[in-house]
Amino acid sequence: MRDAGGGVDGDKLGKSEKDQSWIPKIIKKRVCTTFVEDSFSNGALCQCGGEREAHGSVALGDYFSTAIVNRWDSAQHSSEYPTDAFGELQFAGASKRHSYFLRLSWDTPPSMVYTLMTAHWGLPSPNLVVSIVGGEGRTKVKTWVREVLRQGLVKASQSTGAWILTAGLREGVGRCVGEAVRDHATAASSVSRNKVVALGIAPWGLVHNRQQLVNPQGSFPAKYYVKNMSRDSCCLDNNYQAFLLVDDGSVGRRGETGFRAKLEDYISHQRTGIWGSGSIDIPVLCMLISGEASLLERVDLSLKTSMPWLVLAGSGGLADFLSDVLDNLSSAPVVQSSGEGDAEAGPSVDLKDKVAERVKKHFPSEAESDKLVERALSIYQNRDFITIYHGEQEGPNDFDTVLLKALVGASKHRASADASPYNEELKLAVTWNRVDIAKSELFNGDIHWRYEDLEDSMTDALVNNKPQFVRLFTENGLNILDYLTYGRLESLYRSVADSTVLYHLLQRRLVERLGTAASTQQDSASRVAAEHIHSGPGTEISLFEVAGVLELLMGDICQPFYYGALGLEQISSKRRALRRASKLLRGDCLYREKRCLFPWASLFVWSVLQNRSEMAIFFWEMTGESVLSALSGCKILRELSKLEAEAENKLSMKELAQRFENLAHDMFSSCYRSNESRSFTLLIRKSPVWGGTTCLQMGMGADARLFFSHDGVQSLLSQIWWGDMKRNTDVWRLLLTFFCPVLCYTNLISFRKQEDQHLAEEEKPNEDGLGKDSDSLYGTTIFSFSDIKHIEADDQGTLSPRSAIIKGVSRRPPKRPFIVSRWREFWFAPVTAFLGNVLMYFLFLLLFAYVLLVDFQPPPPSGPAVTEYVLYFWVFTIMCEEFRETFFLGTMTMRQRMRVYIRDVWNKCDLIAIVLFIIGGICRMFPWSYGFGRDILCVDYMVFTLRLIHIFAIHKQLGPKIIIVGKMMKDIFFFLFFLMVWLMAYGVANQALLYSYDPNLERIFRRVFYRPYLHIFGQIPVEEMDVGKQWDMPCTNNVTLIRSGSEPCRTQYSNWLVVILLIVYLLVTNILLINLLIAMFSSTFSEVQGNSDIYWKFQRYTLIVNYHFRPSLAPPFIILSHINLFIKRIIRKVPSIKIHHFVLQLRGKAANKLMTWEIIQKEDFLTAQNTIQKSSDSERLKRMSVKVDSVLKHVTESRDFDHRLRALENEMEYCSNALSWIVDTLAQGSTFKPPRPPPTSRDSFLSSANAT
Repeated sequence: MRDAGGGVDGDKLGKSEKDQSWIPKIIKKRVCTTFVEDSFSNGALCQCGGEREAHGSVALGDYFSTAIVNRWDSAQHSSEYPTDAFGELQFAGASKRHSYFLRLSWDTPPSMVYTLMTAHWGLPSPNLVVSIVGGEGRTKVKTWVREVLRQGLVKASQSTGAWILTAGLREGVGRCVGEAVRDHATAASSVSRNKVVALGIAPWGLVHNRQQLVNPQGSFPAKYYVKNMSRDSCCLDNNYQAFLLVDDGSVGRRGETGFRAKLEDYISHQRTGIWGSGSIDIPVLCMLISGEASLLERVDLSLKTSMPWLVLAGSGGLADFLSDVLDNLSSAPVVQSSGEGDAEAGPSVDLKDKVAERVKKHFPSEAESDKLVERALSIYQNRDFITIYHGEQEGPNDFDTVLLKALVGASKHRASADASPYNEELKLAVTWNRVDIAKSELFNGDIHWRYEDLEDSMTDALVNNKPQFVRLFTENGLNILDYLTYGRLESLYRSVADSTVLYHLLQRRLVERLGTAASTQQDSASRVAAEHIHSGPGTEISLFEVAGVLELLMGDICQPFYYGALGLEQISSKRRALRRASKLLRGDCLYREKRCLFPWASLFVWSVLQNRSEMAIFFWEMTGESVLSALSGCKILRELSKLEAEAENKLSMKELAQRFENLAHDMFSSCYRSNESRSFTLLIRKSPVWGGTTCLQMGMGADARLFFSHDGVQSLLSQIWWGDMKRNTDVWRLLLTFFCPVLCYTNLISFRKQEDQHLAEEEKPNEDGLGKDSDSLYGTTIFSFSDIKHIEADDQGTLSPRSAIIKGVSRRPPKRPFIVSRWREFWFAPVTAFLGNVLMYFLFLLLFAYVLLVDFQPPPPSGPAVTEYVLYFWVFTIMCEEFRETFFLGTMTMRQRMRVYIRDVWNKCDLIAIVLFIIGGICRMFPWSYGFGRDILCVDYMVFTLRLIHIFAIHKQLGPKIIIVGKMMKDIFFFLFFLMVWLMAYGVANQALLYSYDPNLERIFRRVFYRPYLHIFGQIPVEEMDVGKQWDMPCTNNVTLIRSGSEPCRTQYSNWLVVILLIVYLLVTNILLINLLIAMFSSTFSEVQGNSDIYWKFQRYTLIVNYHFRPSLAPPFIILSHINLFIKRIIRKVPSIKIHHFVLQLRGKAANKLMTWEIIQKEDFLTAQNTIQKSSDSERLKRMSVKVDSVLKHVTESRDFDHRLRALENEMEYCSNALSWIVDTLAQGSTFKPPRPPPTSRDSFLSSANAT
């Protein structure tokens, strides 16, 4: 029924006349079409309650048929017409919030009405429906019943997300419920305010001022005026969210009970949760308050459909009658009826007499008492579905527990024999999100839960975002490995709400796949694909779409997710993978039965994609590789926030992303304090869970600046930066050795290789073998660059040295001579490559400047000079290096490499510089473009010089200042915007006032823009602007000469206005705008200064990685390294080792040890966090409030004991008096003589004892 509205979006329906124009075509009203005369009105009224004049000519025409009719019937004597009352309702003078209303026939299908309320009116699907029966009319509601409705029912409905069904009129119980909903909505938060829906189901003919609602086109909104709102009346209550006005064609009568019962029955067969994804049907409970004897039939019919009832004993009327019958006659015998073919249980004669006696007691004025007795006996046979609640004695507290027990008690009698007796109670607790009830009643250790019992509830808790239940189930025996299969994971993604960004991303990928599938088949297949697209909310979403969304969010950081499960891990082309997946998903999809390889990580990704913070935090706690998982969550959320349109959701995503970054920082800090070497391994370990990425790569992609600012990460980067040299080596020593390489063999520079060997030997007995393996891994993968070159040259076997070391094989590269090894240790360190590039870049800039200023020869054949050819060759080597960085680095595809290269700002700067140099070099070779080429080369020199800023970003003092300068550049752009507004306003006005006519565009541009800009710096030509000053410039007023280029004369009469504008312009620019810019700079500096160190440490990683992968030689000598690389990679096909340099592949025992160690560190970290949280003031207040509540509960119980003791004392006193009277009577009589005197009372005995 979700398509009943013509396919219109459910979020926008009900907001305008256009959206609900389809309602009169489907929903009907009832109109009396047969006038059946009421004998008591002398022909003025019909039995429907309407006057004769209100009936049409058709109703009054058939005299013969009406003469033989004795009783008016809605089904026979009324007809259906399109409804004329629907839309939105605004109560005049009450509130601005609109309510929905609809006039409908009593036989309208309830499925249509439920779909209208949930899909089109936007009412949230209920987790519970409480239908309040009775208490109608102007009867006074008892005070304790009001408290039960106020503190019990509405409060419990808020915690469960319930619908409350009443008549919706301002009388009786309906008014009390409306006031209670209003009060709780005022006090509740915005999150829980919409959880309770008060729904009024009233008879149309009984509603006061109903003609205000009539509009055949719908009312948006209808103005509803209510007079004297303090008194009870049949007006609609403004505290209800929606009204269903049931029309049976009558006036002034109640005829909504049949439709209300059908709606309750229909809702009770719908599933709870999002899109009906819950594990149980929506529980519906009828609550009887007071009530007339006519409601006995309503109770009996609903009980026969197994509808549970809660009866408020003591509220009066029918409720008191049923509580009296069920409480006092529960022990009466029931025998089987002797009738043939009648299998129902029949009551005994004694029971029937007792029921008849109570009917006369409670309903003495009822004439048809025999029917009431039969109804009461039928109800008595279904007494298992009725719960009696003595609210006056028990009070309104814990009313949600009362509702739960009432529903559970009824469901136990409906459940099958093999089902767990506690299963229904668990499902209800999950539906209402009452984990406290589940812990105290169900998971207290007395019940043994099977996996089958928890499976559906676990799915319900996951889909409907109930993390506390997910934690509870996992702690009580649910095995996540058995639970999470790939098919179930797909069903979880299909349950995503359609208002989220994830849903739209999945649907976009789904359309791409189905479109590809349709393009490879015939037209019939295309139609099938189109049907799949529109078949429901994500019903065809598979793991391939999930992998596509994750690839979009993760980018090139990691390999695609779930390709192994789909059998696509060997396919690199995206188009081929799409076709292969489309073919696979049209088949049997056997992978869906397999267990998910990494269940906790998959659930973590699923919860993060939906921005479920508490659920995601719990899954992070359960996931291995905690540091990398937190960084991955941070990356996903920050990418999702860029796609989110809602500001509130965007902010929550950013906050959760920052929370995950803080978790990664704190978790790594705990690991670093425990063991420094293992924490380094943690940063570069290749993760099989997260697509082969590392913590450093994920942190870089997630823009995790706080994580990179950690001392442990910076320590690792520093060791990579310095290579085999000590980190405290002075820069002047490096420069001296750079110009005199022989000094590397002296003690001028200290190397740390021997010191590391001693440390490894000391740690060997304490690390149980892992320390030695880890140190050797570091020596091979990171720090010993001489070994890297050796491995690169010697890597010809089937087993690499890295994998051999990981597996524990003691294979070491052959030791090189000291001369060779020391030479490589110095020249292959990134810091040496950096210094070489800096020095050679300065020489390049000097050569460039020399060519431009001194040796820039004319075009061929006279030039260029030899120095210029050297410059061309130098730029060619720089271009070769940029080409190598783009296409010969890493294992990514060509498209991914281009995207990664262009993403960097400084790479764009390099690209611009090289392109400008090529254009300038080509243009200077031709005489007609020689000057233009030289101008371009001059500008290009500025671009090459600005490139020095990136080089100095590695410096500890200059790096943060460069960050600040970059932030201030944004402030300058905003300043220039304001300046251009004033500059243009003043420049145009000043030029027009000074010169009445001047068509020279060059002079106009200079005087409109350039001259006002110079005014800011004090260059003001007073002689030109003030006519009172003498100006030596010859001028003319001849228009012909002015057009030929002569200087026009100044205008005399408006010069005073020019001076005023100059004063105002200088006041605004020099005082206001300049000080505004200074204030902006100060604000930016104060904001960035505290975090500039963090930003610098983050950018330092990029620079270190860049120079680590660079060849040791700098341009122009780098061409030799390029030739060497070309021969090894292209001709000899020798794979590169440096591309794996920041990635460490751990397998077997070493991987297990590292993962175990990380898990232990995470447990210690979480324990410390819990300790801190428990000691916080908020947790102390929570514990104190729990204790106070328990004390109040005990005090309340003690009061009950006092009342009972007083009642017992009164009874004992009565018994004592009665016995005393009996004793006195017997003593005065002469019938018999007692053998002994009567016993003396204890009080008299004590008084006589005291007297003696």
